[in-house]
Amino acid sequence: MLMSVGITIISRAAFGKLQKQEEAFLPVLHDITEAFGGFDVGSVFPSSKFLRRLIGAERRAHKIHQEADAILQAIVDEHIARAGGAQQDHDVVEAAEDLVDVLLKYRENPELGFPFTNVEIKAVIMDMILGGGEITATTVSWAMSELMRHPHILEKANKEVRRVFDGKGTVDEAGFAELNYLKSILRETLRLHPPAPLLVPLECQERVVIAGYDIPKKTRVYINVLAIGQDSRHWAEPQEFCPERFLDRPEASDYKGTCFEYIPFGAGRRMCPGILFGMTFAKIMLANLLYHFDWKLPNGIKPQDLDMSERFGITVTRKNDLHLIPIRCHPKTV
Repeated sequence: MLMSVGITIISRAAFGKLQKQEEAFLPVLHDITEAFGGFDVGSVFPSSKFLRRLIGAERRAHKIHQEADAILQAIVDEHIARAGGAQQDHDVVEAAEDLVDVLLKYRENPELGFPFTNVEIKAVIMDMILGGGEITATTVSWAMSELMRHPHILEKANKEVRRVFDGKGTVDEAGFAELNYLKSILRETLRLHPPAPLLVPLECQERVVIAGYDIPKKTRVYINVLAIGQDSRHWAEPQEFCPERFLDRPEASDYKGTCFEYIPFGAGRRMCPGILFGMTFAKIMLANLLYHFDWKLPNGIKPQDLDMSERFGITVTRKNDLHLIPIRCHPKTV
């Protein structure tokens, strides 16, 4: 459900309306994260074409690429057709522009100084869906998992959200400034469960020595943000879910990469460009879940027995879906 909501939000924000391709893209997105995020024999020996053929990795990757490309091309074609059919009403076109419309304006533009074709436009759309939809849904899924394991934290979060929005009857961004505890829950979730535990690899531009280790020039370096976020030298009881720790650490309360003990989105020029976009949607999703519903575990499962197994891919998600029982509570109509 959360993945579907995440893609719906991205679709409305980036594509201007709900796309009929959304439902078709969900299983493809699952295949992408599973196929390209894990390690197999072909990953260990990337120079061996024989092994890649033997395990069928190339064949599967080609099939997934074709399926995803067909959906993305349909989105681009729909926007091209819509723009072509509305050329006579310039004002309406301007008012209805979305991200894809803007990108199409720069297609084949020689002033850019670099090629910008449908291929690049589809790549941007894919980045939006993967970076915004999937990572946001994954973060909220882990946050709800931790809240169900810690009922006292869930109760405290419920009280804060309902105190802020009780007079409005709905969740809006205007009240986010008062949701300090909910924001701390998301920060703590990203510390324990960063969606991308390994940041985008970097290449050393010169020989350096880090913590006594000699790193030669042109070495590919992976930053393990999961290990950094659970380092006992910087975090008390690092395995415990404790949102309060961020209320007491203002230096680690943003995602700008200025506190190197906490860099779930990286730091510097290569940090994630969609932080504000993704975290805003994460707050909207989590606040709505807590405001409109009470939640309980099914089948008499006790909080401490909730399965927290992980599935590794491009992002680290729950191995098994989180199943909860919603109890509509406030307001009576949603």
